Amino acid sequence: MDIISVPGSQIIQVARAAAARRGVAFLCFGESDVSSPASAQAALKRALDEGDTKYPDVRGIPELREAIASYLTALHAREVPEDRVQVVASGMAAISVALAFTVRAGDRVLVHGPVWPNILNAARLRQAQVTQVALRTDGSGKFMLDMDELSSALPGHRVFILNSPNNPTGWTATREELQEILALCRRHDVWLISDEVYSRLVYSGAHAAPSLLDIISGDDRVVVCNSFSKTWAMTGWRVGWLVLPRGLRDPVANVVEVIHSGVAPFSQRGALAAIADHSFVRGFQRHCAAGRSLTADALSGLERIGYAVPDGSFFAFIRVDGMKNSLEFALTLVEKHGIAVAPGSAFGSTGEGYIRICFGLERARLSHALSRLRTALERVR
Repeated sequence: MDIISVPGSQIIQVARAAAARRGVAFLCFGESDVSSPASAQAALKRALDEGDTKYPDVRGIPELREAIASYLTALHAREVPEDRVQVVASGMAAISVALAFTVRAGDRVLVHGPVWPNILNAARLRQAQVTQVALRTDGSGKFMLDMDELSSALPGHRVFILNSPNNPTGWTATREELQEILALCRRHDVWLISDEVYSRLVYSGAHAAPSLLDIISGDDRVVVCNSFSKTWAMTGWRVGWLVLPRGLRDPVANVVEVIHSGVAPFSQRGALAAIADHSFVRGFQRHCAAGRSLTADALSGLERIGYAVPDGSFFAFIRVDGMKNSLEFALTLVEKHGIAVAPGSAFGSTGEGYIRICFGLERARLSHALSRLRTALERVR
């Protein structure tokens, strides 16, 4: 076929196999079962009742742009002015738009792996040459980014895509690491696209993960991507945002106009209500922290299983010693144990040998699923 194609999602492959069977417990998606904030739902309904269904400002409705700017300014060390904020249709749209205005066919894009597969595929759709630098594990099994490897890999690349807190590993860069990453990108004149959609899902007691918004200037070649999907459990609403270098918002709005012509105004009204709902965020952080603890307890003491409790995100990335084909293993878990997990190979070759589960689920449901998973892992030979 004379089309540009990308590999299909192995996570979807597992999910479809699970959907064809009765009673399978789903841990494979990056999605909580918590309902979106009631304040957001009410605001969306009100917007629909008032007929707010016409084309919006492609930059995002002014009230939401201002609210995002205020939210980020309060959360981080440096001011984020409204004229650097662009509203887009989801976190994935944010990454796609960022790649659209930074990358041309043949450019080299560097990504650390394991990483969410849509990031790799979005770069490939731009006809970029995609290369990866692997996240390594330390003696405790925690993931880390080797700065010497990154420094060696960066020259000749147009863009480096950073994802912290990371999907799937939960690796979360420290402020010092972010400063070093930024310095390397400045030195090699490389654009830095930072996917920070899990920024509020951290377990150190901090309000948010360290962010490039704490340290960059308005003139840095840095684009920060975020979304309402994770922090506010609004995966289906399709609302995200970009923080852009100074002076680029209106040119980038022209790119958004071509790609998706703005975000549904009623979804933006819901997002506006959500970003003001601080109690929801605190409650969701506690919810995910409880799931993290349940998961650690369920996986403790298992032979041939390696697991380091993540610093961020709502994922457990679990090493299964001796496993050579994580997709086959995941499909077997569906068929024989009624549990759906994401195969590590879905996140690139560096994820092989692992499976990923989401622990941002309601306690009883998660406990039931983890019981099945532990039983299955106890039988690994």
